[in-house]
Amino acid sequence: MILRQKHIKALSPAWMPFAEATSEGLPLGQLLRLSLFQVSVGMATVLLLGTLNRVMIVELSVPAIVVALMIAIPVLVAPFRALLGHRSDTHRSAIGWKRIPYLWFGSLWQMGGLAVMPFALIVLSGDQFHGPAWAGEVLAALAFLMTGLGLHMTQTAGLALASDRATDETRPRVVALLYVMFLLGMGLSAIIVGWLLRDYEPIRLIRVVQGCALATLALNLIALWKQEKVRPMTREEREAPRPRFRDAWADLMAGGRAGRLLAVVVLGTLAFNMQDVLLEPYGGEVLGLSVGMTTLLTGTYAFGALVGFLLAARWLAQGRDPHRTAARGLLVGLAAFSAVIFAGPLGSTALFYGGAFLIGLGAGLFAVSTLTAAMTLQTSGTGAGLALGAWGAAQATAAGLSIFIGGAMRDIVGHLAENGYLGPALTDPTLGYSFVYHAEIALLFLTLVALGPLVRVQPLTATPNSGDRFGIAEFPT
Repeated sequence: MILRQKHIKALSPAWMPFAEATSEGLPLGQLLRLSLFQVSVGMATVLLLGTLNRVMIVELSVPAIVVALMIAIPVLVAPFRALLGHRSDTHRSAIGWKRIPYLWFGSLWQMGGLAVMPFALIVLSGDQFHGPAWAGEVLAALAFLMTGLGLHMTQTAGLALASDRATDETRPRVVALLYVMFLLGMGLSAIIVGWLLRDYEPIRLIRVVQGCALATLALNLIALWKQEKVRPMTREEREAPRPRFRDAWADLMAGGRAGRLLAVVVLGTLAFNMQDVLLEPYGGEVLGLSVGMTTLLTGTYAFGALVGFLLAARWLAQGRDPHRTAARGLLVGLAAFSAVIFAGPLGSTALFYGGAFLIGLGAGLFAVSTLTAAMTLQTSGTGAGLALGAWGAAQATAAGLSIFIGGAMRDIVGHLAENGYLGPALTDPTLGYSFVYHAEIALLFLTLVALGPLVRVQPLTATPNSGDRFGIAEFPT
């Protein structure tokens, strides 16, 4: 028995993927509790971008343009993540809490938005007997705004708190666990909510969405409980003027690297995400794939992203320059979109699925590497919140805009081709898809151009060692 216990203790770090994420200041129990806020964020993301999107269009017969505007509202809040991160960095509290207040109020906003959302959507669908005709649009917009604001505030403060509590050695593993919990929250909530709403009824919609609101508050309360130590501030500290956001932002941008890195993040995210709403229609319209086969594309893309995550983990742990690793992701993206483009004329399903896998692989490498580079950005007098928020704002805003831009480009070019405005040789209605994929290739080249000076500024000087472990520090999405 003693021998077995010795073997178990020796093997536990190898068999438990996050055993090394713990530290004296952040034991495993507290780490697992803290990660629950990512589950609530994943659940809200699925509701906003998936379940409610479908319910509004199909069951409630809301015009698609109105649905698109509602979905875009949380994206409009994303640029304020940098401000939220800065405010949590410099928050003045008599008991010394900086992150917990923002976690708490973010949870309230997120819960409140979900609590009123089903009623707003029912009114939006036209089921209204009193009040002005525009009440549905206004109420739904407010519900999406509240949920989006709460989501961004909760995630920014929660990830900054995790970064504060982790040590330099364990921070990579801690944030890797938080990223996995975000994916887990999305996956589980998609299955559970989809099953609960399999037979749609207005009262069932109210119960499910409000149940998610209650689960959000419960998960976030468990997550934030006793996560930040009480450190009473002196009167001088409380009354000292807080650094202005304008000054902190100017300090962040002073070196020149931050602005260029954010430009790289925006361009690269646009390049990889414009296909988000086009891959499945392309497979069905051009290759004649069934609904089930096109649904597998999401899994293929996600698997590619996870492989990219693991590769970036290995390469960055070896001390490789994150900018060069990001460039590898961009090069993989060039091959990926080329494969998708050629899959149509060749009628090759295998090439199409291979392209989807490579898109996920390249996007994973790029996102992880640019975030790792953002970890090195420092400002005087502030914590991780500002840099975290700036990266998250750039990534989330570009991701939201890319979906609209990709869909609009496909519709406009497809309409011009069908009506012969592009000449007799370009009348194929699927030309819009090809145009978007070619535009993404062009954006990838522009991203490589913008990334080049960062590689020259940050030469490869690091050497691998056991302490340089990779992780998605302050991963926002």
